Amino acid sequence: MAENPVYGPFFGVMGAASAIIFSCKYEHKCMANWCNTVRLMVKPTAVLISGAVQEPVKYPAYKGFIHLGAGLAVGFSGLAAGFAIGIVGDAGVRGTAQQPRLFVGMILILIFAEVLGLYGLIVAIYLYTK
Repeated sequence: MAENPVYGPFFGVMGAASAIIFSCKYEHKCMANWCNTVRLMVKPTAVLISGAVQEPVKYPAYKGFIHLGAGLAVGFSGLAAGFAIGIVGDAGVRGTAQQPRLFVGMILILIFAEVLGLYGLIVAIYLYTK
């Protein structure tokens, strides 16, 4: 019973919640279609974590901590991706209005910013399978 404390599922649920909350925190400021991909990366992780949470007798604490880490990895990487996409999108649209040749460079930088969210998803999947 010592390896399955009653607070184990709390950390798993907090991992799923942090994946959703942190990644959607900046999304209301980023009104581009790029943010939809960040949201699509977070949903499967939160569903996997919340589906794996069991009653405290069957859910060890280390699994709760792993799920918390996976949720935080997805959440913070989604937050960073949304923040970067918002700033680059704002500056890129203003710059493209003055110089149309900046459009391709802006798109490339937006793609690189979106990859931040994918890195968090990869880390979360790696942690979830452990």
